[in-house]
Amino acid sequence: MTQPPDAMRIDKWLWCARFYKTRSLAVQEIDKGRVKVNGATVKPAREIHAGDSIALLQAGTARTVVVRALSSMRGPAPVAQLLYEETAESLLARTQAAEARRLAPEPADALRQGRPTKRDRRTLDDARKQGWGDRWSASLLDE
Repeated sequence: MTQPPDAMRIDKWLWCARFYKTRSLAVQEIDKGRVKVNGATVKPAREIHAGDSIALLQAGTARTVVVRALSSMRGPAPVAQLLYEETAESLLARTQAAEARRLAPEPADALRQGRPTKRDRRTLDDARKQGWGDRWSASLLDE
């Protein structure tokens, strides 16, 4: 049986800890600056150690985790969750964001009538022809 490594690439650890489905997705997120180690923006080859703090943006949600262990291979989700510990502030922020999403109004409720009909478009065009656009002219302000 092999011992876990002392240091590991950040992109590989994020993949092993199941934050991202593939290493290439982890690399893309790191390159976009959405992953920070100990407060500093990093490159995918940056080595991390147990005890490092990682701040990342996952699916629009900010998370901060502390590395507890390193693994040389990707395992099942319950094992991957043992590789890190999420900070209390991060857990609180995630629960508040989930509650805000739950209480947010349904976007489809804002659409009462849907797309304008041909009759609606003609009504709008007639309103524009009657000088509706002229009353917002800058030349009227100069007088």
